Amino acid sequence: MKTLRIILLCAVAVSCFSTAASFAAEKPVNLSLFTPISIAKETDSVTAFRFNLLYGKNTSVQVVDLGLVNHTTSGLSKGVALGTVNINQGSFKGLQWGFVNHSMDGDGLQLGVVNFAQKYHGLQIGLINIIKQDGFLPVFPFVNWSF
Repeated sequence: MKTLRIILLCAVAVSCFSTAASFAAEKPVNLSLFTPISIAKETDSVTAFRFNLLYGKNTSVQVVDLGLVNHTTSGLSKGVALGTVNINQGSFKGLQWGFVNHSMDGDGLQLGVVNFAQKYHGLQIGLINIIKQDGFLPVFPFVNWSF
């Protein structure tokens, strides 16, 4: 009976440690003055909220991305990105609202003075709107779309 408890305890401990290791690259919140001075490392993904006072860089952000310069490098970011400059080098679904919005593969709405997307499924509203692949036109003022 005692041996069974020890084996069970060891199994639970191993499963907890292996689960913790798999989530090590995910943080629920990141506060950043500028990368690398932040709670999460730039190789981490943020699952709930990121606030970047000057500049923040993570692999992806879910739900809310707020700051002066918001930068994601890979993976899927979903939610709302509100910043002066929003740079997404992975996939983005949701709303990007800023002076300059950049998305490699986007789906949703971009509101800004300059909106750029390599590939986009959605609507861009701004002074200059660029959708490189499959847009209404590659460059169009005021509004551009791809559906």
